[in-house]
Amino acid sequence: MSNPSRPKKRVYPTAQYVAPSSPSMPFQGGAFSGQTMQSQVSGSASPYMAPSGQFTQPMNASDAQNQPQFMTPAQQQLKQQISQATTSMNDMHLHNVPVIDPNAYYQPNNGNNIQPTGENKPSLTPGRPTNNLYPVDILTELPPKINDLNLLPPPILLEPEISTKFSESVYASPDYIRSTLNAVPQSNALLKKSKLPFALIIKPFKHLHDMNAPLPCNEDEFVIRCRRCRGYLNPFVKILQVESKWRCNFCGCINGFPDGSEHFQLPNLYNRNELTYSSMDFLPSSSYSQQVKEEPPAVYTFVIDVSINTIKNGYLFSVANALVNSLDLIPNHDNKTLISLICADSSLHYFSVPLDTEDGPKESSMFDISDLDEPFLPTSNSLLVSLSQCRNNLEHLLLKIPEIFKSTTIQSFALGPALQNASELVKDKGGKVIVCSSTLPNMGIGKLNPRDERGISNTSKESKDLLSCQDAFYRSFTVECNKLQITIDLFIASGNYMDIATLSNLSKYTGGQTHFYPQFLGSVAADFTKFSKEFSRHLSMDLSFRTVMRPRCSIGLRIEDSYGHLFNRSTDLCSFPAMPRDQSYVVELSIEDKLTADYCYAQIAFLYSTGTGKRKIRVLTLALPTTTILHNVFASADQLAIATYFARIATEKVMKNSFDHARSFLNTSLEEILINYRKEIVVENNAGGVTLRFSTNLKMLPLLVHMLLKNIAFRKGVIPSDLRAIALNNMESLPLKYLIKNAYPTVYSLHDIPDEAGLPDENGVIVMPPPMNDTISSFEKYGLYLINTPNELILWVGGNAIPELVSDVFGLQDVFQVPNGKNELPELPESEFNQRLRSIIENIRANDDEQITYQTLYIVRGNSQNEPANSSQNKEIVPLRNWAVSFLVEDNVVGCESYREFLQNLKTRLNK
Repeated sequence: MSNPSRPKKRVYPTAQYVAPSSPSMPFQGGAFSGQTMQSQVSGSASPYMAPSGQFTQPMNASDAQNQPQFMTPAQQQLKQQISQATTSMNDMHLHNVPVIDPNAYYQPNNGNNIQPTGENKPSLTPGRPTNNLYPVDILTELPPKINDLNLLPPPILLEPEISTKFSESVYASPDYIRSTLNAVPQSNALLKKSKLPFALIIKPFKHLHDMNAPLPCNEDEFVIRCRRCRGYLNPFVKILQVESKWRCNFCGCINGFPDGSEHFQLPNLYNRNELTYSSMDFLPSSSYSQQVKEEPPAVYTFVIDVSINTIKNGYLFSVANALVNSLDLIPNHDNKTLISLICADSSLHYFSVPLDTEDGPKESSMFDISDLDEPFLPTSNSLLVSLSQCRNNLEHLLLKIPEIFKSTTIQSFALGPALQNASELVKDKGGKVIVCSSTLPNMGIGKLNPRDERGISNTSKESKDLLSCQDAFYRSFTVECNKLQITIDLFIASGNYMDIATLSNLSKYTGGQTHFYPQFLGSVAADFTKFSKEFSRHLSMDLSFRTVMRPRCSIGLRIEDSYGHLFNRSTDLCSFPAMPRDQSYVVELSIEDKLTADYCYAQIAFLYSTGTGKRKIRVLTLALPTTTILHNVFASADQLAIATYFARIATEKVMKNSFDHARSFLNTSLEEILINYRKEIVVENNAGGVTLRFSTNLKMLPLLVHMLLKNIAFRKGVIPSDLRAIALNNMESLPLKYLIKNAYPTVYSLHDIPDEAGLPDENGVIVMPPPMNDTISSFEKYGLYLINTPNELILWVGGNAIPELVSDVFGLQDVFQVPNGKNELPELPESEFNQRLRSIIENIRANDDEQITYQTLYIVRGNSQNEPANSSQNKEIVPLRNWAVSFLVEDNVVGCESYREFLQNLKTRLNK
């Protein structure tokens, strides 16, 4: 019986048939030159990010028969792999495919290995589990099955005997560490033959706040390490029970346990976290790190631009307001956090903040320093104050700062001197320096000049002349910052040239981040909200101060390099004055000697100080099987990890060489992998024509490479250098999940969402609609679609949307009344559909507490034959439509070939 209180659900138009797949066609709504759109629509600035990528909820594979009650991650992953591969093979009309037991590999030494299907079948090592290599013709799977982007990587197949206490927890979570290869060649020659990269993708912390999903932690102050290689005790060491000793899995050295401790006596030994979890934390004794005698408090120093630009665009008010609202969010667990404010224009302005009293707020003293040649502190008192003891007076000062400088006419901003003075202020404590600016530094040390981009952008000179560091100060100063344990973060908001390419060096080499808000206007609600949300999330994020990262690996493996926002002290030691929670790092490995063991290992250790001043160690240990068979290498390759590695290396190629080198690297790397796969793996039957065959677990790699080539970071075209620089900045720091979304946005069809979408499930989690391919050919003119990119949400309203849909979503009667540009959906309590859409958008913006990004919503109306003639809005909306469609990256957009054309051209090159 129906519920009379529930409004009757409307039924909107849906497609009545499935259109046959056809080559992606260029969007016809207007020409798009490759230049990022700069004009404003509906009084708001145009966004800057180019085509991004996607990451959605994992696709559930069907349960296997006789599923055991306990399944390791490898078994779960293998089930997904088999389910997906079976679907692919059905599409290829393969016959006589054997029935596969997804748990067969788990039985040690039973000789019941899964046999490869459709390719050459090598003789496998008896008793050793291996991943299957399933073939697929990529050209027959168009449009690509984008749900495959959400599959877990090929499972790491470990036998129970590898661990002292085998359980699910010995598998390293891909949220923290994953390898491009989950089966490692035993020789460098085999690795070179595959042409696949060998690297680790590291994300030390999963969430912005440590209280969410903390790792197991040892608090007994015992930190057991190998006396030879200094590797940490982990689940893969060999316990020698007779001698109460353990054999290191990295170097083979035999080590003892602490004498006289019952924690290391059998059977208590096997209950220790080190032997149970591959990812865990330690709280060492105070004497563990002799370099740090006493942990300093957390320090936040704000350098705020108060020149006329920040007054005109409302940024100074936005910064002051956001900081006031964030004072109680800044980590201050032990009430020792210190705060300092420095304002800068042509002079430096310090503030001495008094202690709070019961008499109400007191005025702070301001000291003006006009001598910028030498760092100078006007007083030693009250410039660096306790957040707990001065909180009310800090708020009072921040609310007055916009008033103090509102009448300024000064156009100068002395960033270099301000940074020097900030480092002098906190040199004994370190911490974070957060710069908020709208003006190109144009005074004192580090003075920068605008660069003439005409005739240089989109040429071979672009990288060298527009994206290189313009002043050596921005490199040399970061070396000093690392010595003083200072991290620099940048929040830059301006409609003018800001030389992001130069300024971003400050954050890149100190472990920080650069955030850019082009065309920012504080008077625009969407701009104000985006900055305020992201600034507050950034300040509330937990941090790891005085951090070092040390990767280790088995004998025969070598650490080649590390990539990300870090300072490389050596090839195997990186430092971060303050490690954030929203970045990832890549560690490149090589094989220098033959690997003779069945398994090899990597371990990443982080030594850092928490916000409460305690030293802590985080250890991530990864075990990987080795192989002498090329089939196994390909079948165990992780396509998402490989794409992340490619993005980091391509970014390096841009900065050290040119865009042509970066594009050539991406194209050549993919081609060499495919050539060697065809040469070594495929038995080609050309009776039905030449195919483009690849392993199923790698079939999305061509799509990802194509999307990277289309991304604003690497694509051809005349692109403002600041937008190019911030895109490259993101490419070298984004975690894998968000980098994939940066390459391939998630698109949802909303007008025909399932009944449960937009509503909470049994666990209270909002159900998301299924994603669709990034192509305009899938868009109906009456439809409603949401394009989810890392920085923006785009709500595409079909030009022929029916009045009922427009009314339920916007509360309007006609589609031509829908506002275009930066907007929010109105809240319509009487419309269930409106509430569901708002829940979907809110769920996307939450980012699972993994990123500080708050996505601005843009509303874009599609074209229609019924548009009013000679409407001024029509002229404004065409650039907005072109920008929105540029995210539909499977199409022929922004002057780039479609994905179908890319594959056809790729096949042609491979067959030459």
